[in-house]
Amino acid sequence: MNKREGEACPRKNADSASDRDANADQSSPVMAAFKVFQQELDTKHDKYERLVKISRDVTIDSKRSIFLLHRVTSVPDAEDVLKEAEVKLDGVRQKIGQIAEELRGEDIYQFHRAFTPGIQEYVEAVSFLHYIRHRSLISLEEINARLVFMKEEKEGAETLLGAQVLTFQVTPSDYLLGVADLTGELMRMCISSVGNGDIDTPFQLSQFLRQIHDGFSYIGNTGPYEVSKKLHVLRQSLGKVEDACYALRVRGSEIPKHMLADVFSSRNTLREPEEGMV
Repeated sequence: MNKREGEACPRKNADSASDRDANADQSSPVMAAFKVFQQELDTKHDKYERLVKISRDVTIDSKRSIFLLHRVTSVPDAEDVLKEAEVKLDGVRQKIGQIAEELRGEDIYQFHRAFTPGIQEYVEAVSFLHYIRHRSLISLEEINARLVFMKEEKEGAETLLGAQVLTFQVTPSDYLLGVADLTGELMRMCISSVGNGDIDTPFQLSQFLRQIHDGFSYIGNTGPYEVSKKLHVLRQSLGKVEDACYALRVRGSEIPKHMLADVFSSRNTLREPEEGMV
Protein backbone atom coordinates (compact mmCIF):
# COMPACT_ATOMS: atom_id res chain seq x y z
CA MET A 1 0.00 0.00 0.00
CA ASN A 2 2.78 2.43 0.92
CA LYS A 3 4.61 1.62 -2.30
CA ARG A 4 1.59 2.46 -4.42
CA GLU A 5 1.13 5.72 -2.56
CA GLY A 6 4.82 6.53 -3.17
CA GLU A 7 4.43 5.88 -6.90
CA ALA A 8 1.38 8.15 -7.07
CA CYS A 9 3.10 11.10 -5.37
CA PRO A 10 5.35 12.18 -8.28
CA ARG A 11 2.39 12.02 -10.68
CA LYS A 12 0.28 14.06 -8.30
CA ASN A 13 3.07 16.62 -7.87
CA ALA A 14 3.46 16.97 -11.66
CA ASP A 15 -0.26 17.50 -12.09
CA SER A 16 -0.32 20.11 -9.39
CA ALA A 17 2.65 21.93 -10.99
CA SER A 18 0.91 22.05 -14.36
CA ASP A 19 -2.22 23.35 -12.66
CA ARG A 20 -0.21 26.11 -11.02
CA ASP A 21 1.28 27.08 -14.41
CA ALA A 22 -2.17 27.18 -16.01
CA ASN A 23 -3.58 29.23 -13.16
CA ALA A 24 -0.58 31.58 -12.96
CA ASP A 25 -1.44 35.22 -12.94
CA GLN A 26 -0.67 36.43 -16.45
CA SER A 27 -0.69 40.02 -15.25
CA SER A 28 2.01 39.50 -12.63
CA PRO A 29 5.21 41.56 -13.02
CA VAL A 30 7.30 38.41 -13.45
CA MET A 31 5.17 37.09 -16.31
CA ALA A 32 5.11 40.52 -17.94
CA ALA A 33 8.91 40.73 -17.75
CA PHE A 34 9.38 37.32 -19.32
CA LYS A 35 6.98 38.20 -22.12
CA VAL A 36 9.18 41.20 -22.89
CA PHE A 37 12.25 38.94 -22.89
CA GLN A 38 10.50 36.56 -25.27
CA GLN A 39 9.66 39.34 -27.70
CA GLU A 40 13.22 40.70 -27.60
CA LEU A 41 14.72 37.26 -28.28
CA ASP A 42 12.26 36.57 -31.12
CA THR A 43 13.05 39.96 -32.69
CA LYS A 44 16.79 39.35 -32.41
CA HIS A 45 16.48 35.87 -33.90
CA ASP A 46 14.42 37.14 -36.85
CA LYS A 47 16.94 39.92 -37.53
CA TYR A 48 19.80 37.41 -37.35
CA GLU A 49 18.11 35.19 -39.93
CA ARG A 50 17.51 38.14 -42.26
CA LEU A 51 21.19 39.11 -41.99
CA VAL A 52 22.25 35.54 -42.81
CA LYS A 53 20.11 35.62 -45.95
CA ILE A 54 21.47 38.99 -47.09
CA SER A 55 25.03 37.82 -46.39
CA ARG A 56 24.41 34.74 -48.52
CA ASP A 57 23.29 36.95 -51.42
CA VAL A 58 26.36 39.17 -50.96
CA THR A 59 28.60 36.09 -51.09
CA ILE A 60 26.99 34.75 -54.28
CA ASP A 61 27.17 38.07 -56.15
CA SER A 62 30.74 38.71 -54.99
CA LYS A 63 31.82 35.29 -56.25
CA ARG A 64 30.22 36.02 -59.61
CA SER A 65 32.21 39.26 -59.79
CA ILE A 66 35.42 37.36 -59.06
CA PHE A 67 34.68 34.78 -61.76
CA LEU A 68 34.04 37.63 -64.19
CA LEU A 69 37.31 39.38 -63.28
CA HIS A 70 39.31 36.25 -64.13
CA ARG A 71 38.36 36.83 -67.77
CA VAL A 72 40.67 39.85 -67.99
CA THR A 73 43.60 37.58 -68.85
CA SER A 74 41.86 36.11 -71.90
CA VAL A 75 39.93 39.00 -73.50
CA PRO A 76 41.35 41.66 -75.84
CA ASP A 77 39.65 44.57 -74.05
CA ALA A 78 39.86 44.17 -70.28
CA GLU A 79 38.15 47.51 -69.60
CA ASP A 80 34.74 46.15 -70.61
CA VAL A 81 35.13 43.31 -68.12
CA LEU A 82 36.20 45.71 -65.37
CA LYS A 83 33.21 47.98 -66.00
CA GLU A 84 30.83 45.03 -65.87
CA ALA A 85 32.41 43.84 -62.61
CA GLU A 86 32.05 47.35 -61.17
CA VAL A 87 28.33 47.30 -61.96
CA LYS A 88 27.96 43.95 -60.21
CA LEU A 89 29.82 45.23 -57.16
CA ASP A 90 27.54 48.28 -57.05
CA GLY A 91 24.67 45.82 -56.68
CA VAL A 92 26.56 44.07 -53.89
CA ARG A 93 27.01 47.39 -52.10
CA GLN A 94 23.25 47.95 -52.22
CA LYS A 95 22.80 44.63 -50.41
CA ILE A 96 25.37 45.72 -47.83
CA GLY A 97 23.21 48.82 -47.43
CA GLN A 98 20.40 46.49 -46.38
CA ILE A 99 22.73 45.06 -43.73
CA ALA A 100 23.49 48.58 -42.53
CA GLU A 101 19.77 49.29 -42.28
CA GLU A 102 19.19 46.13 -40.26
CA LEU A 103 22.01 47.08 -37.90
CA ARG A 104 20.79 50.61 -37.31
CA GLY A 105 20.73 51.18 -33.55
CA GLU A 106 22.11 47.69 -32.86
CA ASP A 107 25.39 46.40 -31.50
CA ILE A 108 27.18 45.18 -34.62
CA TYR A 109 29.10 42.49 -32.74
CA GLN A 110 25.91 40.78 -31.59
CA PHE A 111 25.18 39.96 -35.23
CA HIS A 112 28.70 39.86 -36.64
CA ARG A 113 28.75 36.11 -37.27
CA ALA A 114 25.59 36.41 -39.36
CA PHE A 115 27.11 38.59 -42.09
CA THR A 116 30.89 38.21 -41.82
CA PRO A 117 31.17 35.56 -44.63
CA GLY A 118 29.53 37.90 -47.13
CA ILE A 119 31.63 40.89 -46.09
CA GLN A 120 34.85 38.89 -46.42
CA GLU A 121 33.83 37.78 -49.91
CA TYR A 122 33.03 41.38 -50.85
CA VAL A 123 36.44 42.55 -49.60
CA GLU A 124 38.05 39.81 -51.70
CA ALA A 125 36.14 40.87 -54.83
CA VAL A 126 36.68 44.62 -54.49
CA SER A 127 40.37 44.19 -53.67
CA PHE A 128 40.78 41.90 -56.70
CA LEU A 129 39.24 44.56 -58.95
CA HIS A 130 41.41 47.25 -57.37
CA TYR A 131 44.57 45.21 -57.93
CA ILE A 132 43.77 44.59 -61.59
CA ARG A 133 43.23 48.32 -62.13
CA HIS A 134 46.03 49.79 -60.00
CA ARG A 135 48.38 46.90 -59.18
CA SER A 136 48.16 47.74 -55.49
CA LEU A 137 46.24 46.71 -52.38
CA ILE A 138 43.10 48.63 -51.53
CA SER A 139 43.01 50.04 -48.00
CA LEU A 140 40.34 49.53 -45.38
CA GLU A 141 39.54 53.25 -45.48
CA GLU A 142 38.93 53.13 -49.25
CA ILE A 143 36.55 50.19 -48.84
CA ASN A 144 34.57 51.88 -46.08
CA ALA A 145 34.37 55.13 -48.05
CA ARG A 146 32.22 53.33 -50.66
CA LEU A 147 29.82 51.97 -48.04
CA VAL A 148 27.85 55.15 -47.34
CA PHE A 149 24.14 55.00 -48.15
CA MET A 150 21.27 57.48 -48.31
CA LYS A 151 17.98 56.11 -47.00
CA GLU A 152 14.71 58.03 -47.19
CA GLU A 153 12.39 57.71 -44.23
CA LYS A 154 8.83 56.90 -45.31
CA GLU A 155 5.60 56.81 -43.39
CA GLY A 156 2.81 55.25 -45.40
CA ALA A 157 2.54 56.81 -48.83
CA GLU A 158 4.18 60.05 -47.74
CA THR A 159 7.90 60.64 -47.77
CA LEU A 160 9.28 62.57 -44.85
CA LEU A 161 11.55 65.50 -45.48
CA GLY A 162 15.25 64.74 -45.64
CA ALA A 163 17.18 61.51 -45.94
CA GLN A 164 19.18 59.61 -43.39
CA VAL A 165 22.80 58.70 -43.98
CA LEU A 166 23.69 55.10 -43.17
CA THR A 167 27.25 53.84 -43.03
CA PHE A 168 28.68 50.36 -42.80
CA GLN A 169 32.16 49.86 -41.41
CA VAL A 170 34.09 46.76 -42.41
CA THR A 171 35.95 45.51 -39.35
CA PRO A 172 39.75 45.09 -39.50
CA SER A 173 39.39 41.33 -39.00
CA ASP A 174 37.00 40.99 -41.97
CA TYR A 175 39.38 43.08 -44.05
CA LEU A 176 42.36 40.90 -43.17
CA LEU A 177 40.46 37.68 -43.89
CA GLY A 178 39.24 39.04 -47.23
CA VAL A 179 42.79 40.00 -48.23
CA ALA A 180 43.99 36.53 -47.21
CA ASP A 181 41.42 35.01 -49.58
CA LEU A 182 42.55 37.41 -52.31
CA THR A 183 45.90 35.62 -52.53
CA GLY A 184 44.18 32.50 -53.86
CA GLU A 185 42.56 34.48 -56.67
CA LEU A 186 45.90 36.08 -57.53
CA MET A 187 47.46 32.62 -57.75
CA ARG A 188 44.72 31.55 -60.20
CA MET A 189 45.29 34.74 -62.17
CA CYS A 190 48.96 33.81 -62.39
CA ILE A 191 48.07 30.38 -63.83
CA SER A 192 45.77 31.97 -66.41
CA SER A 193 48.41 34.50 -67.39
CA VAL A 194 51.01 31.80 -67.92
CA GLY A 195 48.56 29.82 -70.03
CA ASN A 196 47.96 32.87 -72.22
CA GLY A 197 51.68 33.46 -72.73
CA ASP A 198 51.92 36.47 -70.39
CA ILE A 199 55.36 36.25 -68.79
CA ASP A 200 55.30 39.62 -66.99
CA THR A 201 52.22 39.29 -64.77
CA PRO A 202 53.53 36.27 -62.77
CA PHE A 203 56.59 38.23 -61.63
CA GLN A 204 54.42 41.20 -60.61
CA LEU A 205 52.11 38.87 -58.70
CA SER A 206 55.02 37.15 -57.00
CA GLN A 207 56.39 40.42 -55.66
CA PHE A 208 52.93 41.57 -54.54
CA LEU A 209 52.19 38.27 -52.78
CA ARG A 210 55.53 38.40 -50.97
CA GLN A 211 54.59 41.82 -49.60
CA ILE A 212 51.22 40.51 -48.38
CA HIS A 213 52.91 37.46 -46.85
CA ASP A 214 55.43 39.65 -45.04
CA GLY A 215 52.59 41.78 -43.67
CA PHE A 216 50.69 38.75 -42.35
CA SER A 217 53.89 37.31 -40.91
CA TYR A 218 54.44 40.57 -39.05
CA ILE A 219 50.95 40.27 -37.51
CA GLY A 220 51.74 36.72 -36.41
CA ASN A 221 49.65 35.41 -33.52
CA THR A 222 48.49 38.87 -32.46
CA GLY A 223 45.75 38.97 -35.11
CA PRO A 224 42.42 37.13 -35.30
CA TYR A 225 42.50 33.35 -34.93
CA GLU A 226 41.19 32.80 -38.48
CA VAL A 227 44.12 34.76 -39.92
CA SER A 228 46.66 32.24 -38.60
CA LYS A 229 44.66 29.43 -40.23
CA LYS A 230 44.62 31.17 -43.61
CA LEU A 231 48.32 31.96 -43.45
CA HIS A 232 49.10 28.37 -44.49
CA VAL A 233 46.96 28.71 -47.63
CA LEU A 234 48.63 32.04 -48.36
CA ARG A 235 52.04 30.38 -48.24
CA GLN A 236 50.85 27.67 -50.61
CA SER A 237 49.62 30.29 -53.09
CA LEU A 238 52.91 32.17 -52.85
CA GLY A 239 54.86 28.94 -53.40
CA LYS A 240 52.89 28.10 -56.54
CA VAL A 241 53.42 31.57 -57.98
CA GLU A 242 57.14 31.38 -57.22
CA ASP A 243 57.24 28.01 -58.99
CA ALA A 244 55.69 29.64 -62.03
CA CYS A 245 58.29 32.41 -61.96
CA TYR A 246 61.06 29.82 -61.63
CA ALA A 247 59.75 27.89 -64.63
CA LEU A 248 59.50 31.08 -66.68
CA ARG A 249 62.95 32.35 -65.72
CA VAL A 250 64.86 29.09 -66.04
CA ARG A 251 62.97 27.19 -68.73
CA GLY A 252 60.94 29.92 -70.40
CA SER A 253 63.30 30.22 -73.34
CA GLU A 254 63.20 26.50 -74.16
CA ILE A 255 59.44 25.87 -73.73
CA PRO A 256 56.85 27.27 -76.17
CA LYS A 257 54.47 29.75 -74.56
CA HIS A 258 51.41 27.61 -75.17
CA MET A 259 53.00 24.74 -73.19
CA LEU A 260 54.06 26.74 -70.13
CA ALA A 261 50.73 26.19 -68.37
CA ASP A 262 51.07 22.40 -68.75
CA VAL A 263 54.57 22.45 -67.27
CA PHE A 264 53.37 24.64 -64.40
CA SER A 265 50.42 22.33 -63.68
CA SER A 266 52.68 19.27 -63.60
CA ARG A 267 55.03 20.99 -61.12
CA ASN A 268 52.11 21.77 -58.81
CA THR A 269 50.86 18.19 -58.99
CA LEU A 270 54.25 16.94 -57.86
CA ARG A 271 54.59 19.60 -55.19
CA GLU A 272 51.24 19.10 -53.38
CA PRO A 273 51.92 15.55 -52.06
CA GLU A 274 55.27 16.75 -50.74
CA GLU A 275 53.54 19.59 -48.88
CA GLY A 276 51.14 17.14 -47.29
CA MET A 277 54.05 15.06 -45.95
CA VAL A 278 55.60 17.98 -44.08
